[in-house]
Amino acid sequence: MTDLPRRPLLALLATAAVCGCSAGASSAPTRDDAGAAGAGLDASIEGGDEWGDAADERSVVLDGPLLDATDLDGQALDPDAACATSTVEAQVAKLPVDIVWMVDNSASMRPAVAAVQAGLNDFAALIGQKSLDYKVILLSLRGTSPITQGGSKLYPVCVPEPLAGDPTCGNGARFFHANVDILSTQPLEQFLGTLGQTSGYRVGDSGGRGGEPWRQELRASATKTVVLVTDDDSRLSADEFEHYAGGPNPNNGSYVLPPGVLDPSWGGLFDGYTFDAIYGWGSATDPTVKCSYPGGTAPPKSGMTYTTLVKRTAGVRAQICDQASSQTWQAFFDGVAQAVERASKIDCSLAIPAPDAGTVDPARVNVQIEVGGVAEIAPMVADAASCGADRAWSYDDPLAPTKVVLCPAACEAVNGGGLAAPDAGLADAGGPAHVRLLFGCTTKVH
Repeated sequence: MTDLPRRPLLALLATAAVCGCSAGASSAPTRDDAGAAGAGLDASIEGGDEWGDAADERSVVLDGPLLDATDLDGQALDPDAACATSTVEAQVAKLPVDIVWMVDNSASMRPAVAAVQAGLNDFAALIGQKSLDYKVILLSLRGTSPITQGGSKLYPVCVPEPLAGDPTCGNGARFFHANVDILSTQPLEQFLGTLGQTSGYRVGDSGGRGGEPWRQELRASATKTVVLVTDDDSRLSADEFEHYAGGPNPNNGSYVLPPGVLDPSWGGLFDGYTFDAIYGWGSATDPTVKCSYPGGTAPPKSGMTYTTLVKRTAGVRAQICDQASSQTWQAFFDGVAQAVERASKIDCSLAIPAPDAGTVDPARVNVQIEVGGVAEIAPMVADAASCGADRAWSYDDPLAPTKVVLCPAACEAVNGGGLAAPDAGLADAGGPAHVRLLFGCTTKVH
């Protein structure tokens, strides 16, 4: 078993040097094809560092020493202000997180269905302990008893309170269960189809692949995590799941799929998403190898498509071949919770801290970005529309500013994203990222 990395929580610290001299603004065989196989879990869990995830320490530091003309990596600032230092608390919010679980309802998945049902409340509690505004969305059959369909038993999920809103698997403030029969080899198709409510994937459409609408539960600003529980592989490829142009289902032209999750038509809804899964993989190096159940049998497929998505998004995975291992389920829940936290983003609209004394002159505020020990002064631009590709910033209101708003490139750097520099300043440096507000010297303007 690969230990999941322990990550430090996002550190939020604010220290301000405030100019006191100027008045200013305020602060098994598949169900698609054949019969069933045994199910379970293996104690092998992977994720995180081995696939090169982003910087694991991010902090927002609002501070300001007395500056001279050569401070901050040699970038000249006007030192004509006589300033006094004070320390204040910065209120920096994390953006919300949406976690979409898909659970295969096939007969072979009975132990896994029971484990998810028993553990989803503890999983939600783990996310809540990380001070994240979370929403759990579940795509799976809803119910308390097995359902016989086409001569095969299906195993629904009934999530109990307190995550559920009532004792009968109802929706709650942080939980939404979209009732859809997740088929062995079609989870990715059903994810897209029910998301877009396209032909063949709506409630009552023929074929039994449809389900309730759930896109309305996703929040535009939230980071997205997809978690799949299955013992098979997907008919839809990883590239199709992310980039399909939309149209007839490539595997069955009678049904229609919307564009893939990373298609621009979704407006960036899934940009930066993470894919986690518990499935039939059996080798860290050979994606064709299946795990083995304790009795010597194996799941229908190794899940090569899911291996691609997990690795591509730096997700977490576990094996589905040790049905007696509650420890593995707990480790998987823990690992997914850590991955959700790791992928969470800070809000790049930073409140200008209220000084202990004096006022802030908006014409004497500078923003320093530091990544991996390399620092630069970000220039101010007139407004968000003027950002371009520069790591810059603007005020929320130029006449009466209350917040510093980082431009997209600066926000990406702070959040541990791609650090390829638009100039020579932050050349792909790794390590902690910081933002500092420096008060008292003339603002550097783009």
